[in-house]
Amino acid sequence: MVCGGFSCSKNALIVLNFIYILVAFILIGVAAYGRAAAVVTSLTLVGSLIACGVLLFLISLIGLIGAAKHHQVMLFFYMIILFLLFLLQFALACACLAVNADQKDALAEQGWKLASDETRNDVQRQFDCCGFQNRNLPSNQSLGHPKCQGVAKCCENDSSPCCTGQPSQDANCPCDPCLEKMRPVIYNAFSATGGVGLFFSLTEIIGVWITIRFRNQKDPSANPSAFL
Repeated sequence: MVCGGFSCSKNALIVLNFIYILVAFILIGVAAYGRAAAVVTSLTLVGSLIACGVLLFLISLIGLIGAAKHHQVMLFFYMIILFLLFLLQFALACACLAVNADQKDALAEQGWKLASDETRNDVQRQFDCCGFQNRNLPSNQSLGHPKCQGVAKCCENDSSPCCTGQPSQDANCPCDPCLEKMRPVIYNAFSATGGVGLFFSLTEIIGVWITIRFRNQKDPSANPSAFL
């Protein structure tokens, strides 16, 4: 068997689609971790890459069936959708890597504004922090927060205004603001998701090339007079 022949292309495409299934789970896992760890941040780009991972998994199943049966229609749609997925995933990964620090902080602020008090409490408990940036705003303000007493350990034995959730001009607070604690997680989420997405998106071009080659080859076990 000469590599590049029908059998070689078929086996290569089958193996590649098994790899894509693993890649899909890796992409979903990394992106989902970043989204869950950031809790309140409105990570739309990260969420979009999760969707790309799910779509890649479904497309890989079509590719496996199409390669095993040398099904021309399935291989055609697989090739087209995989190429479109490459373009989408590549663009999203580049966007994740291109977001600067100010934009990441703005996304975190937007997420905090839209979050419920229950979600804000989860953040304060998880990161042992109080408030977003200004720790002396009441919960009825967009960047305010519910009381941290009984939630964050840093406020466990403290009755500062920030801990009780009362408005005050007193800047003293035993807790750090949540943005400072969340920054490393948010930044790592964008970097890890963008890097993984960019690396694996480039492998999808290989899948498109092999599929084009495989579709134009004749199955030696088929009817010699059949047109492919």
